[in-house]
Amino acid sequence: MDHRSFFSQFRYLSEKPGIGGRIKVRPEDFIVMEEPLPQIFEGRKHAIFLLKKRNWDTMGAVKEIAKRAGISYREVGFAGTKDKRAVTLQYVSVPAHAREKVEAVRIRDIELRFVSPGRFIKLGHLLGNRFRIIVREVDEGAFERTKAIIRELRDKGGFPNYFGYQRFGERRVVNHLVGKLLLQGEFEEAAKLFLGHADGSMEGDEARKAFNETGDVERALEEFPRFLRYERTLLHTYRKTGSWKRAFLSLPPPIMRIFIHAYQSYLFNLYLSRRMEELPLDEPLVGDVVVQVKGGIPYRDRTYRVTETNLSFVREKVARGEAMVSGPLFGFAMRRARGVPGELEKGILEEEGLDLETFRRLPRPMAEPGGRRELLIRPLGLTYGYIPDTGMCFRFFLPKGVYATSVLREVMKDH
Repeated sequence: MDHRSFFSQFRYLSEKPGIGGRIKVRPEDFIVMEEPLPQIFEGRKHAIFLLKKRNWDTMGAVKEIAKRAGISYREVGFAGTKDKRAVTLQYVSVPAHAREKVEAVRIRDIELRFVSPGRFIKLGHLLGNRFRIIVREVDEGAFERTKAIIRELRDKGGFPNYFGYQRFGERRVVNHLVGKLLLQGEFEEAAKLFLGHADGSMEGDEARKAFNETGDVERALEEFPRFLRYERTLLHTYRKTGSWKRAFLSLPPPIMRIFIHAYQSYLFNLYLSRRMEELPLDEPLVGDVVVQVKGGIPYRDRTYRVTETNLSFVREKVARGEAMVSGPLFGFAMRRARGVPGELEKGILEEEGLDLETFRRLPRPMAEPGGRRELLIRPLGLTYGYIPDTGMCFRFFLPKGVYATSVLREVMKDH
């Protein structure tokens, strides 16, 4: 199952016909510029670089930079992962003593420019990202159809804030399934799925199929391509320890958490899609949890519950763009909704055979407290136009954690 088939289960909010087309035909069609928190430039213990990469995933670029500079990849800080098939600009930090070594690094399709001294950059140390995206293979009527869709979505409060396909995998849509197995303590089954799932469309799929059929770790280490570095790490550790649990714990923490986050994201998308069918997205109900918004940026750690007493007040704040209705990122410390929205959350957990404490029982690096996420998003500074012989060009800013591909999904309707 590819990401289009996977996303077909999630509803569109807009009812207008889409423009179709294709994104990421060329990496230059998808340009992302990170806007960091100003605090990263405070301090002197680290050196801040602007990393420009083309056709590299963030972790792959970080590990290669670290290798060439002779430092641990764990010493390289970054605020968020960026798309691979794209041109992306983001900030990374390295220890101050490694500045000259990093400046000397030369890697194809990677540029590093020293910006200033600063602090170690952690995941989440950013405000958001600016995008410039080309949608190719559309006709001239795409402009008017785009205008109609955006007008409709503005009337409905914004774009549905789905997690994008990058969270799950573009062709191997299994990250969320691996995450569910890890939550259930099924480490061997999770390993078999992560290592053995293949549809024949990607390099290394023959080796995956062979492992799925035989479970032969030695053969897999001989046949898995070198670029499947996380798969090989899993196999090497299992060969040493005989434990698939230890094998998963040997992965870099950001990679390990990808699986749990993918499953959380799937459940959020499921909630958002079902709420479209049953309940409003832009109108808070008694029992809802709303997120504060300031300057178009949601502050997901500042939430409050809707009650009979404050219902009118909260609805006014939502109407003014100062708050947004939220959905669940299931975890052991999540603030749960009540009333009708709470029943919808509860129903999804029961269907999946989970309770929130399940997220606490994971090994410590993977234990997930959860949180809340706004159901709708309004891209800031959204502009668009039709370029003859090229396609539609879109420019906008999105807060951190919001996916440009999910904004474009409503316009393109390609799933």
